[in-house]
Amino acid sequence: MIAIRGMGWINKEEYICVRQNMPVSYKDFTSFDGLSRTDIFSYTFKNFGRLDEVSKLVCYAVALALKDAGEAYDSNRKKDMGLIGTNADGSLQADIDYFRDYIDSGRKLSRGNLFLYTLPSSPLGEAAIHFGLQGPVFYMSSGQTSLLPVVRAASEMLMLGETQAVLAGMNTEDQAAYIVLVKEPALGQQVLCDVSEALPVIEKGGSLREMAEEFLLIKKGKHPK
Repeated sequence: MIAIRGMGWINKEEYICVRQNMPVSYKDFTSFDGLSRTDIFSYTFKNFGRLDEVSKLVCYAVALALKDAGEAYDSNRKKDMGLIGTNADGSLQADIDYFRDYIDSGRKLSRGNLFLYTLPSSPLGEAAIHFGLQGPVFYMSSGQTSLLPVVRAASEMLMLGETQAVLAGMNTEDQAAYIVLVKEPALGQQVLCDVSEALPVIEKGGSLREMAEEFLLIKKGKHPK
């Protein structure tokens, strides 16, 4: 059995730890400036301020998913856990910002802190470093805005024994959602649902916010079969 142990969702107004049914609203609706990092990260995220907005979004969602699943982490602990992410545009906005900097500043050399995020896998790399993830980490371009291919890939990795757990998720410009999948949860471990219950919700599509709300209904036993 492959189970989903937790799910984290965030936009620039609120966030949710789904299994724990913990919705939190915060004040700043244009950026993450109104958000308390200490409520989300277990320890200080080094150089968090230099991350681009997509990387901040992804790292917050990963942290919330780990928190919801009860997966502890710290700066001295490595985890046998993979990470797969996707989105619709790759690193398009980071690429635009990078090249616009040449025009606006009249540069002849690139600005390193912008160049870092011109790969769609960069946000995942930042998350893997901070959370100590040592399983497979990769960006998946599926040609569609859907969490489904990512969850299927994560499930296959678990079935093949490539890692003990996988974080799988996606982001848009203003929101992100990640889930923690495990194969055969340990005795006593709480889970959000079985992946077979989750797939119909994911296949249906809809926004990430709507998906999080449907997962809440599954947890409460109120989701229609």
